Amino acid sequence: MSKLNINGREHAVDLDPGTPILWTLRDTLGMTGTKFGCGAALCGACTVHLDGQAIRSCVTPIAAAEGKKITTIEAVTDGHDKVGAAVHAAWVKHDVAQCGYCQSGQIMSATAFLKSLPRGKRPSAAEIDAAMAGNICRCGTYARIRAAVADAARAIA
Repeated sequence: MSKLNINGREHAVDLDPGTPILWTLRDTLGMTGTKFGCGAALCGACTVHLDGQAIRSCVTPIAAAEGKKITTIEAVTDGHDKVGAAVHAAWVKHDVAQCGYCQSGQIMSATAFLKSLPRGKRPSAAEIDAAMAGNICRCGTYARIRAAVADAARAIA
């Protein structure tokens, strides 16, 4: 039995400790906001936060999350997370999503990145590109993603 803190709530799951966080969230707990993309930690669609750090949930076992806090897209965009709310609003303002499949992972990476910056720091385009480089958007909305992250950084400054 593994005990996981997900979005501030405790969950006990009876799964093999090697089960990836992604499948625990989606198949066991019914939290489908986190997406499966490649299964090899290459595309970023499955990004969640583990103690505030963006991680790829498709390759991270639940054993690595015990005693830590998992945050998913559901919590970041529920309006209670100031940075997540700013990122979400910027995503809508800049009409980032096309097919939308990668967007939860993109938003999770952007939120973790902005939370890692010193208060009031406005990242350069190069810093945003570097932070978001691990997330693939097959629709190619990278310019809009960059603009949305920059806008969110201004909003939380």
